[in-house]
Amino acid sequence: MKLHSQFLKLQSHFGGATEISVTMDELALIFGCTHRNAMHIVNKMMLQEWIKWTPKRGRGSRSLLQFLVPSEEIALQSMMQAISRKDVHNAIEGIKTHASSTSLQDTLQGWLLTYFGHHSEIRSDKQIDTLRLPITQQLHTFDPLYMNLLAESFVSSHVFDGLVKRSGERDKIVPCLAHAWEVDESRTLWTFFLRKEVLFHHGKVLTAKDVVYSLGRLMQTSKRTLYSYIFKEIQRVTALNPSTVQITLKQPNELFLPFLCTSRAAIVPRDLEGMDEQSFGRRPVGTGPFKVVDMTEDTCVLEVFPYYFQGRAHLDRVEILYFPWDTETSSSDTGSAFHVIQNPSSASSSTWSRIHSESSIRKFVTCNTQKKGPLSDPLLRAKIVSCLKDDSAYIEQEAIKDQEITLQISTIPQYAGDADFIATRLEQQGYKCNVISVSPEEFKGPIRLESDLIVFSLFRDEDEQLRLFDLYLTLSQHIEPHTRADIEGWLYTIAREPNPVARAESFSIIENRLIEEHHLHILYEKPTQTAYLPSVRGVSFNSQGWVDLRHVWFPPLLSSSSTS
Repeated sequence: MKLHSQFLKLQSHFGGATEISVTMDELALIFGCTHRNAMHIVNKMMLQEWIKWTPKRGRGSRSLLQFLVPSEEIALQSMMQAISRKDVHNAIEGIKTHASSTSLQDTLQGWLLTYFGHHSEIRSDKQIDTLRLPITQQLHTFDPLYMNLLAESFVSSHVFDGLVKRSGERDKIVPCLAHAWEVDESRTLWTFFLRKEVLFHHGKVLTAKDVVYSLGRLMQTSKRTLYSYIFKEIQRVTALNPSTVQITLKQPNELFLPFLCTSRAAIVPRDLEGMDEQSFGRRPVGTGPFKVVDMTEDTCVLEVFPYYFQGRAHLDRVEILYFPWDTETSSSDTGSAFHVIQNPSSASSSTWSRIHSESSIRKFVTCNTQKKGPLSDPLLRAKIVSCLKDDSAYIEQEAIKDQEITLQISTIPQYAGDADFIATRLEQQGYKCNVISVSPEEFKGPIRLESDLIVFSLFRDEDEQLRLFDLYLTLSQHIEPHTRADIEGWLYTIAREPNPVARAESFSIIENRLIEEHHLHILYEKPTQTAYLPSVRGVSFNSQGWVDLRHVWFPPLLSSSSTS
């Protein structure tokens, strides 16, 4: 790898010339080493047949150096070796530095198709199936309390379980760690009956005390997290016996049971088995079908948990690599971290089958009328929203010519492209814009209330109603008091409505009101998509629209030779 870098550095120094006259001392200066080490480097490159070196006698004499291979070929070799060693950081740096030509990008992308995807080998007469997946979001933690990203939630859903889960049918909730549950007439006292002999990955048996501990962590946290409006409504959690848990709510909330299906409500072992929270987030212990055996900044390796209480997964190993390479099938603008299962036996992406899950990503912008500024004027707000519509006509600017209006737009890095699009549209109509992109953690702070326009997203899956409740509760902080009071009233009604269809109607009322008053503008919505080969079997989706890895399988090998 180092020799590749030295070659590229050398060729770059001489501007891509194929033949140069140079001294060994000059080469030593370029490499940043001694005269003797420079000779070693030159000899190694000659052995690789990368260069031809015709020396001249005498120290200081100028010798002839000829480059025999193009820099692109060496750059590609370097990146491929880095990826094979899972040294993704160096691979990405190589791509940024050297992948300027379309031919190199196509070559690298084609090679990636052979590296990622399904790989099988026969060991002791057993087929060992490994699935390698690229993701476009960097993984930080799988601790249910601290996760922020969809990719983290995807991995977490294969490592942990909750008391209940979605069935795959719309609005249907089925048993998981709890085989049954009851709720009293007040809808505030919930009793869950746990399955017996469910094992955590470290071999300990799940008990009611683990549930008490897991929900207690949520109740006690001061961290602002998704769905906190739900778990802050829990008054207490009690272990009645090792297999029975009772949860008391402060007031009825019909979104409580759907919340228990989410990754946020996953059950962890009590006291995290002595680990601090940061260590647990990177090497978590759950009850799920896969266990985390390795995690670095760029890679996460899962291995099958053979004692999973709902049946062993078909895959033996899953290798997940952070690889923010912008390809058609992994484009981040869909909101997906990845949705591709590839197979190296494919010669062309045209052989892939494509299906849509029922999930989608919706991007939108909201106006902050709590800030003292131009957007408190409903007329101006309407003009600004009109600028963002595809069929918008030219907006007369006479009313604002004498006012130098500057609008601050805030978002997170994933949506910076959408924020820039908004800024460009508005600047074409005479408004000045300042885009601020901050981390998801900072975005939860005061930055939103200091901005005029806020770019959000909504992942629309089976948890959509939970996300909408959280979204509109947050949006109510940005809008005028009378509208805020109405929205909070509707949300109060929604939380007590047992019928999900009726809840959906109330959410639509809130959305229409926000759009009519120009507090909310939907930029676009895109469905999530999965591309896979016909050889992939068992493709199904979990509640978030992700491929459920527990059911994925591949036909057995027909020979004892490895296909890796």
